Amino acid sequence: MGLTSNTVLALAVAAGVLLFAATVWFWPRLSGRTWRAVLGRVALLLATQLALFSAVGLAANKSFLFYGSWADLLGQETEPGVVVDHSAGSRDIRVVGTQKLDVPGGARPAVGGQIQKVVVAGEKSKITSPAYVYLPPEYFQPQYAGRNFPASIVLTGYPGTAENLIKGLNYPMTAYKQAKAGKMRPMILVMLRPTVAPPRDTECVDIPGGPQTETFFAKDLPKAVTETYRVGKEARNMGFIGNSTGGYCALKMGIHHAETFGAAAGLSAYYKAAEDPTTGDLFHGDKALRARANLLTSLKAKQPAKTSFLVTSSETGEGNLGDTKKFIADVKSPDRVSSIILDSGGHNFNTWRREIPPMLVWMSGRIQA
Repeated sequence: MGLTSNTVLALAVAAGVLLFAATVWFWPRLSGRTWRAVLGRVALLLATQLALFSAVGLAANKSFLFYGSWADLLGQETEPGVVVDHSAGSRDIRVVGTQKLDVPGGARPAVGGQIQKVVVAGEKSKITSPAYVYLPPEYFQPQYAGRNFPASIVLTGYPGTAENLIKGLNYPMTAYKQAKAGKMRPMILVMLRPTVAPPRDTECVDIPGGPQTETFFAKDLPKAVTETYRVGKEARNMGFIGNSTGGYCALKMGIHHAETFGAAAGLSAYYKAAEDPTTGDLFHGDKALRARANLLTSLKAKQPAKTSFLVTSSETGEGNLGDTKKFIADVKSPDRVSSIILDSGGHNFNTWRREIPPMLVWMSGRIQA
C-alpha cells in the first residue's frame, strides 16, 4: 500500500478512532497509582496521539504530496539524477523516463497513453526545467500516425511540484477518462510548475537582470513542444492551464501572447503579480513592467484576437471572486470568456479537482489539432 493511498489513510484514521475509544474504555481500570496503571495510561495516550498525528500527516501529504512514496519519506530514494547535455545541437526537450497510466492494458501506450518525464531547455531564456508530458493513447495508434494533436501547458501553483498535477490533481487520468467517454478530444498535456528558477517565485515575469520566465513559457516551451511532438504551431492549436499562481500565469499568457495560445484557463487565479519575500524585486522600479503584470489593467489594453478565457471562483471560500467578476466584465469581443463559479470551495486541491473535468472539456472545444 502506497504512502498516498486511500487505504493507508483510512487505516490510520480507523486506528486513531479505535485507540481513542480504547482510552475512554480502559481509563477507569488504569486509574490506580501502581506502575502498571501509570504505564498503561502513558501507552494509551502515546498510541492515540501517534495514530492521530499519523492520520493528519498522511492527509496533509496526500493533499500536497511532500513525499511520493515510503522510500521517499524514509530517505531511501537514492536513484541518481540524469545529466542532460544542453549544449549546441541538443534538443529542446529530452525524454529521461516514462510511466504508464493505471488502466487496464496501460502498459501499452496505444491503450493507456504514456507519461514522459522530460527536461526542457529554453533556447532564448536559458532556463532549464523538468516537466511531464502526457500523450493520449491515440498518439500511438496507427490510424492517427499522420495527425497533429492539440496541446495544453499545465502549471501548478507556487511552490508546487509537477508530480502534484499527476498524483494530486489527476490531470492525465482525467483527460484519459474524459476522452474515452467522448466528452473531449484527445489532448497532449505538458505539466510543470511555475517555479522554473527555484526557489524564487518569479510570477511568470521577465525580471530585469534576472530569470526570463515569461520568455520561457511564452516562447521557448511552445517551440520545444511543437518541434518535439505532433502539435501545430498556430494559436488555435495550444492552450494554457493553471491553478493559483499557475492560473495567474495562464491568463497572463492568454492576454499577452494571443499569437501563441488560443485559450487560457485560470483556476482560482489572482490578477496581479505577488510581491513578497518569495518573489524578491520583480520589476526593479519599472512601472510599465509592473502595470503589465496586472491582468485587469492589461486586459483593458488587449487587442481582441478571438482568445478564449475560462476563470473560476467560489461564492464562499475564494478571495478572488470580485476580481474574477471584473475580469469577466472586461473581456471584449471577439475574445470570449467563460466561468465556473462554485457555491462553496476553498483555495485547495479538492476545489480544483471539481473544476478540472469540465475545464478540460471546455479547453477541448476551444483548441484543435
